[in-house]
Amino acid sequence: MTGSFPEIREAALAQPPAGTGLNGELVMWESGRLAFERLQRLARRRAGAVEAARQWPAHYVVCALVHAGGEVVGWPCQRRRAALESLFADHGLRGIADAVPVPTNPATARGWLDWTAAGL
Repeated sequence: MTGSFPEIREAALAQPPAGTGLNGELVMWESGRLAFERLQRLARRRAGAVEAARQWPAHYVVCALVHAGGEVVGWPCQRRRAALESLFADHGLRGIADAVPVPTNPATARGWLDWTAAGL
């Protein structure tokens, strides 16, 4: 996969500290909507992948921290979320990777289920 998504590979090598494991999804946007068909870039390599990255950059949406110098999947969810947020804040992770926001208001969470404007 790293050959098809050079922008994700570069960010992964440059931004988080060694020993970090993140769980997430690659997404691509086009005209304000998710464009899953653009993930077909997986078949491109080298110059073709670099050109595709310029035209349709991928974005890594992080759901969970799974490794932080050691396995953290046994930690309670709130502790893992706090560690993930600290990782992003302390190391300036930005650009192509974002932590999925976690709503604390049930009405907000229910509203997300109706969020179709972005193709969800």
